[in-house]
Formats: sequence, structure tokens, C-alpha cells
Amino acid sequence: MVEARPNVHRRRFGSALRSLRGAAGFNMEEAAERLGLSGKPALSKIENGKQRVSGLGLTAFFQVYGVESEETRVKVKAMAALAASGKRTNLLDEYQDAIQTDAFEDYLHLEGMATKADVFFLQVIPGLLQTKNYATSVVERSAVWSSEREVHRFVELRLARQTVLTREEPLHLSCILDEAALRRVVGGPIVMREQLESLLNVTEEHSHVSLQLLPFHVGAHAGVDGSFQLLRFKVGSPVAVVETKTTSLYLEEDVDVDRYHTAFNDLRAQALDPQATRRFIENTIKDFET
Repeated sequence: MVEARPNVHRRRFGSALRSLRGAAGFNMEEAAERLGLSGKPALSKIENGKQRVSGLGLTAFFQVYGVESEETRVKVKAMAALAASGKRTNLLDEYQDAIQTDAFEDYLHLEGMATKADVFFLQVIPGLLQTKNYATSVVERSAVWSSEREVHRFVELRLARQTVLTREEPLHLSCILDEAALRRVVGGPIVMREQLESLLNVTEEHSHVSLQLLPFHVGAHAGVDGSFQLLRFKVGSPVAVVETKTTSLYLEEDVDVDRYHTAFNDLRAQALDPQATRRFIENTIKDFET
């Protein structure tokens, strides 16, 4: 086993092993002894993403923890490969020129591995639901890109990310939008009408995409501090993602994730249900008719 600098992928892998250990009912001392490791510190390094695990070592984890599910084994092996080698997704290969930060590269990996996403957006439609024209307007006004080509490439990447909703095992997306995201005129009335119609189409065509609106009249709410996302995975604990102007924060501690989970449930309880949201969007579209 080789020493490694923790990153989001190694932490995810370590978290997966920790979850498997918990499911097997072992504490760290018992697991370390059964695995033939030199005590609790050695296992702690692995579960905290500070030490790599070879393929043979991973097989030992499966045997000791009684992991018989081939699906689980494949998932953990894929996470181990990411943690060990920095394996790139197709999006990273194709759009590396449009990826400016390591934090966003990490996010693309996590989004690709997630099975469920609970997202709250305060000011704009989330990228996974944006149309090309709406996305272009948002990216152009972000003041991050210096040329038309850079804007074009980042918009292409944003649209390519949306394949997580149409892949064989699609991402299940639960989205809550503040009313401000529907009222803010991005790109003009035509672009807004197209975007709102797209929201209706996506939720109609994909049962795994849920959309709720948080109307202005609810007043103060649990999301006033800003947008956030909760990503969930087949293996390993959830991650809360909070974006800033220059980076993304990945919160993995249970206490942090639980707070965002509680906030999302509170927002969902205050928001209109999906059918009422649909009617609200249909009425809002009329405001952008020319």
C-alpha cells in the first residue's frame, strides 16, 4: 500500500470502505485484525483517503466484509480506480480546455457517479436543466470567460453533462427552484419562454426528474443563504456541494450533510407540489409571450 495525498476521489473510496465495514458490523480494531493490517491507524489512513489499496488488497476487503453483490464490487472497484490513478471521464477528456479548476473537475466526477441529486437553486435554473440559449446567456454574463470560443466550449460542456439524465441508469434529480429563478429575465423573453417550456417537457418526459417551486410568498426559508446540492451514491455517504464564485466546497461530514438534508426537506415542505409547480410555470410562460 502506497501513501497518497487525500483528494475527493480517495475520500469517496475511503468512505465506501467505511460504509462496507459498518454494514459488516466490525469496528476498526476488529476489521484491521481480520484484514491483516498493522492496527487501527493503518485502516484509518485507508478510510480517510491517505493510503491507496491494491487490487489484491481490495479483494481482501470484499472477503472480510462479506461483500457478495457483484454490482457493489464493480462500483467500489471503479471508485478505487479513480482514487488510485486519477482516471478521467469522457467529459474531462473532451472538454479539458473548458475546465478551469480542480474543484470543478472533482464535481464532474461526483456528478457522473451520483445516483440521486437533491438540488436547491436560488437565482437561476440549474445547469442540468438549462437550454442552450439560456446557458449561453448565463455563461456570457459570468465574467469568467474571455472569448466567444471559451463561452461556446463551456456551454457545450454544460449541455453534455445533461446526459446523466438520459443514460441507462439515470440520475434521479429532485430540484427546488426559488421563484426568483423563474422571474429573472435571462437572455430576454424568447429565451425565457423556451427555457420554461423546456422545464415542462423534461419533467413530463422523465419521471426521475422532479421539480418544485418555492414561491415568494413563503417569505424567509432554509435556503436564503444560497444554492446547494446533495449528491447520493450507491456506495458511500452523501456529499453536500456548495458553490462559490471561484470554487466548490464538498462537505462530507455527517453533521454538515445532515444540516443540508434537513434544509432541503424543509424547503420541499414549503414548496408547491410538482403539479402546482407545473401550473405556475405554465402561467409564468404567458408573461414572456410577445
